[in-house]
Amino acid sequence: MATIQTQQPEVIDVRHQDAICTNDSQLKHPWWYNFKYLLVGVVFGIAFVKAEIISWYRIQEMFQLTSFHMYGVIGTAVVIGVISVQLIKKLKLRTIYGEPIILEDKKFSKGQIIGGLIFGLGWAITGACPGPLFAQIGAGFGVVFITLLSAILGTWVYGYFREKLPH
Repeated sequence: MATIQTQQPEVIDVRHQDAICTNDSQLKHPWWYNFKYLLVGVVFGIAFVKAEIISWYRIQEMFQLTSFHMYGVIGTAVVIGVISVQLIKKLKLRTIYGEPIILEDKKFSKGQIIGGLIFGLGWAITGACPGPLFAQIGAGFGVVFITLLSAILGTWVYGYFREKLPH
């Protein structure tokens, strides 16, 4: 786990600066518990394919402002996300294993704007963002492996230069 030293003598976990939710489960589960995540991922991928979210043409329509389809999908996801987070906070919900869910406030920084522009540019060029990447590969679009490798490389480059970037 990467940490950084601040002006104060305390050490801060780097993930707290990047994530709104930094819960770490202290429970140890057998390896086969991960199959539930695989199942959810497959169902999510099927939904992406059926909703045409993985369609390069739909993504291009969105960036050319010629179709509302993707904006409707993204807007629906945002509304559901806001409602879900508010319910988690209001009802003090816990994980299915009974652990508390802690949502911390995140500070705004100019790095988010720069990162968002880079992300949007990559999305517009490739027609893929991280979620649909795997659905596109699963649907048989083999060329998307190049986009996946590029995303992994970009993540590594960010991690390498993280301390020098604006946050």
